[in-house]
Amino acid sequence: MCLAALSINPDSRFPWVLASNRDEFFDRPAAPLAWWRPVPGQDAVLSGRDLSAGGTWLALNAAGRLALVTNVREPGRFDPAAPSRGALVLQGLRRDPGHGDDAAWLQGIAREPRNGFNLILADLQGETCAWATNRPPQQRLAGPGVHAVSNASLDTPWPKLTRLKQRLADAVAQGGPAADLADTLFDALADRAVAPDAELPSTGVPLERERQLSPAFIHMAAPGGEGAAYGTRCSTLVVVERQAGRRVVHVSERSFDAAAAISGTVTLSFELP
Repeated sequence: MCLAALSINPDSRFPWVLASNRDEFFDRPAAPLAWWRPVPGQDAVLSGRDLSAGGTWLALNAAGRLALVTNVREPGRFDPAAPSRGALVLQGLRRDPGHGDDAAWLQGIAREPRNGFNLILADLQGETCAWATNRPPQQRLAGPGVHAVSNASLDTPWPKLTRLKQRLADAVAQGGPAADLADTLFDALADRAVAPDAELPSTGVPLERERQLSPAFIHMAAPGGEGAAYGTRCSTLVVVERQAGRRVVHVSERSFDAAAAISGTVTLSFELP
């Protein structure tokens, strides 16, 4: 996953909303969003699956625990022998919250040798959220408000982060049906606007690559101009809605093929205990 914005607003009809894009090479196999058991006999999780390394980029469980990971962009510092960052998401969901808070666990994880990552753990019932990165080691709680992360630290003001944060804040403030909120957020995640050169970050990649990576929705052509070697593989929404004293979680995902066309849609809801 390369872009995620989240709204935490305990007083809203939608107290917790996540809008995210996963960007990846199209030749890396993956399974779409579904309930599955990473460990036989243990609790099921709802997520897509990286069929290459076996982990995932975003997952939640029926109790309302959610975890997501993004890579940190650091050209020339990739260690192919390092443990998979996608395994951290499933580790975060398996841990027992009674054995210490998320912030303390994340602090320990951030010290372990891995390629650069951001990891977020959230409790959709308590509207709490903790974030950590190992580049450089730091972590904090993400309080009420709108936050976003891509391939740098939480709330780094990259153009696509600031645009998505504003569109998420506006959409939640408008209220209305959950389906309308989802349509608005899918439109925001599909934004292909390229940021002006003066607003681009400097992350160590060539200027043309910074331009290609600057939209919310990425579509980078493969050598030879056929298909796409890299781009947005799926857009995922997680919306918690208050309904007559209940809290219902709506999860929607759109998958895309190498031509940037929608190749599949999954939509489901469940009630938090």
